[in-house]
Amino acid sequence: MSQPATPVTGLPVIGRPELWARMLFCAMMWSSGFLFMRLLTGSVTPIAMAGARAAIAAVLLATFFVIRGESPLPRRHEIVPFLVLGTLNGWMPNILTAFALTQISTASSAMIQASGPLMVAVIAHFAFAEERLSLIRFFGVVMGFCGMGLLIGPDAFTFGSASNIGALAMTLVAASYALGNLYTRKVRAIAPLRLALGQQWCSGLVAVPLALLIDGPQALTALFDHLVPVLALGSVSTAIPISFFMVLISKAGPTRAAMVGYLMPIFATGLSIAFLGEHVGLREVAGGAIILTGVWFATSKR
Repeated sequence: MSQPATPVTGLPVIGRPELWARMLFCAMMWSSGFLFMRLLTGSVTPIAMAGARAAIAAVLLATFFVIRGESPLPRRHEIVPFLVLGTLNGWMPNILTAFALTQISTASSAMIQASGPLMVAVIAHFAFAEERLSLIRFFGVVMGFCGMGLLIGPDAFTFGSASNIGALAMTLVAASYALGNLYTRKVRAIAPLRLALGQQWCSGLVAVPLALLIDGPQALTALFDHLVPVLALGSVSTAIPISFFMVLISKAGPTRAAMVGYLMPIFATGLSIAFLGEHVGLREVAGGAIILTGVWFATSKR
């Protein structure tokens, strides 16, 4: 689930009410993935979870292409982008997120993931001449990382603690999505929905064999004992929002679609409180708010 790095600016290509409705729907569906992964934590291994998620999404997206009369199989020029995006936006961040949820809260995981645009801003500064950080954007990057330190708390300075390890995993997730986002900007010849399909195919083809190799066949057997949340994770939290998001990019542009990244931590936190009984303290709220404010400054063109 790649998230563009720049905020909404200018007038939307589609009507503003429709734009907000699409973004709210997409953010809510994507955020539900944290809820379903948390429900599966302890029963299904992170690798098996990532494999099932991608496989279900790939099958659903492939079915959609077949219904439209298009081939779901990759074309020669699509193989490399599918492999790159399937890694950076697929199996690797999905495994790390599922693992992180065994170490830290749902709200903290979502808030750290929201720092992805900070990574994009730093990487783009060195990779693209037109993306140099201005003083105000540099201030936003520093603010965002300070917010992450506040969110993690004292454990940020304790090597090997559960909170530290979980936060590191989610930081790697944010960095992976950032690299995937920058790569996606260069892929012009492939339709957005085909990128979504190829990303899920590659993710499933890597994660499922990894689960068998590392966790054994019993890891996949456990999926059938928790079929409802597994199916929901692959469909409601993956296939539907990623398709919706790709269409949103094509209709409203990547800069406008980026607002989804600001909304996801809010939905994820709300779902964790409502359905998981998690407690979100003042430190977590303040850290998340500082992260999102830093992201706004770091990605603002104004």
